Amino acid sequence: MDKKTFYITTPIYYPSDKLHIGHSYTTVAADAISRYKRLKGYDVMFLTGTDEHGQKIQRKAEEKGISPKQYVDQIVAGIRELWKLMDITNDRFIRTTDEQHEAAVQKIFKKLYDNGDIYKSEYEGMYCTPCESFWTDTQLVNGKCPDCGGEVELMKEESYFFKLSKYQDRLIKHIEENPEFIQPVSRRNEMLNNFLRPGLEDLCVSRTTFNWGIPVTFDEKHVVYVWIDALSNYITALGYSSQDDSAYRKYWPADVHLVGKEIIRFHTIIWPAMLMALGEPLPKQIYGHGWLLLDGGKMSKSKGNVVDPVILIKKYGLDAVRYFLLREVPFGSDGVFSNEALIQRINADLANDLGNLVSRTIAMISKYFDGKLPVDRIEGEFDNDLKEVVLQLPQKVEELMDKLQFSTALTEIWKAISRINKYIDETMPWVLAKSDENKPRLAAVMYNLAESLRIISILIQPFMPQTPEKIWHQLGISGMTEVLGWESTKQWGKYPQEVCVNKGDLLFPRIDIEKEMEELESINASAQKKREASQTKEKNNGSMKDKGKDKNGENEEGMITIEDFAMLDLRVVKVLEAEKVEGSDKLLKLKVEMGGETRQVVSGIAKHYTPESLVGKSLILVANLKPAKLRGIESQGMILAADSGDKLVLATLDDSIDSGAKVN
Repeated sequence: MDKKTFYITTPIYYPSDKLHIGHSYTTVAADAISRYKRLKGYDVMFLTGTDEHGQKIQRKAEEKGISPKQYVDQIVAGIRELWKLMDITNDRFIRTTDEQHEAAVQKIFKKLYDNGDIYKSEYEGMYCTPCESFWTDTQLVNGKCPDCGGEVELMKEESYFFKLSKYQDRLIKHIEENPEFIQPVSRRNEMLNNFLRPGLEDLCVSRTTFNWGIPVTFDEKHVVYVWIDALSNYITALGYSSQDDSAYRKYWPADVHLVGKEIIRFHTIIWPAMLMALGEPLPKQIYGHGWLLLDGGKMSKSKGNVVDPVILIKKYGLDAVRYFLLREVPFGSDGVFSNEALIQRINADLANDLGNLVSRTIAMISKYFDGKLPVDRIEGEFDNDLKEVVLQLPQKVEELMDKLQFSTALTEIWKAISRINKYIDETMPWVLAKSDENKPRLAAVMYNLAESLRIISILIQPFMPQTPEKIWHQLGISGMTEVLGWESTKQWGKYPQEVCVNKGDLLFPRIDIEKEMEELESINASAQKKREASQTKEKNNGSMKDKGKDKNGENEEGMITIEDFAMLDLRVVKVLEAEKVEGSDKLLKLKVEMGGETRQVVSGIAKHYTPESLVGKSLILVANLKPAKLRGIESQGMILAADSGDKLVLATLDDSIDSGAKVN
């Protein structure tokens, strides 16, 4: 019998030079529910990724003097590293620059056009580049973007439009008939009352004023605008409209799209309307959660708190950070992040409650029974109450997790932890240990503590993936899958009789909050100095460009100094081996010799050169370029080539120049 499936997505993240802890919120929540469903036996598909097209990306890349693809490649590598650091268990990672996604989007756009749901017209309106949104004058707030508060500019261009207004009544009907479709309820009411019932306007879905996007196949001066491009990822990642759509047929419709409240309008109005137009099923639920705020405002890098997730994880550990994100704020509401609140949670909940409970239990079993509990045990007062609290917990957690109520689920778990701690005070093991005749009663108390911890450790797995294994090691049950499954939490007495406990390090050492806050302030001050230095450098770079003006005062485009050029390390290399990169029609993987060194280089030249034609050739390599991964393959440098429209020619040298020679 096939497993029941569960498909969950996060929004695909817009590449940002620096991620703060708020960016991790949605992904950690999606990871928690994915882990929970897997523990329950579901076949889970967890999707995340990056939205990489658009005018903002193109402008940023131009500012840095690199191509948009080079710009996003650098940032996406950092996002993937962050998810790895946070132990995110996504099954797929989609990029909107993936060839399969681009091809599918072009088919979707053409199908909507052929069906009469897309038409060509002209658009004039106020445009916000950061939000990639057009706004009417009445929607602006004090003349600025209502979403981000930024400046807008008047834009007029030929565009294709999606007939969003056509689906207004169908959307209202679906939302009213399916109350779980938009959650929480406040978001559903907002969409109905503020957007749908007042009336929808048709949606601009192509652009001509920039070219960093997916070309419209039948009108290539247009590129597909962000909504059809980005929103389609939820089905293109499953192979929709490809030769192999088995994953789409298996997992779609999605069980839940997790999104921040700022983009719920696009996911609950535009996306369902697109699916209706395509004749495809709608997702079962879109859940719009709140924000993590700093001092009452949206999170940023300059608000006074250390919000870099990498720094926080290195200082406090992954599970402490994940616990805070999921416990501190009821999911769906806004909450305030502060370093002080994080440390207080660590000290109170993790160090005092859970960590102290584990260390006390292991220490007492080691002291009173040399680490191994005897078979002879006598039950007594307080035992039944403890067992009832612990055994009722799994069902409570399941009911809350199924409703995405992470904070409340953790609250229930910590209520049980408090009850277990109280049980120690009630039974007073240190008093029982004074008399040999009380040893069977003492053994029962110790067993109940160990069994309670076994159940608690299993239930916290979705939230804190690293801590359970540490608890299992101390309890002596690591690897005993028969007593560590989710369903085993509903049965009392699964803790094995024959095991021996192991003393371990404190799970969560207490933190001196005053000392820690001083250190964090120092880190933040240092980070602020680096930001100021970076801003100064950017200004200086702008001044250097001004020095390249000709006698008429106009900039000579692309002018650099001799010092700038000297920073490049150009070397002659000889191609030893070449092969195509599997799954790509653009990339070749080269093995090159540079003096006495061998390097691997990935280059987008497969459409212009065959692998066998390159072996033995002498080429020029940018040798000091930071390594990057393309299709998961590390490239250690870049081969120089000239690009002229559809033609690309490599910079080659004759065999008289040795490999490794410097090009000046």
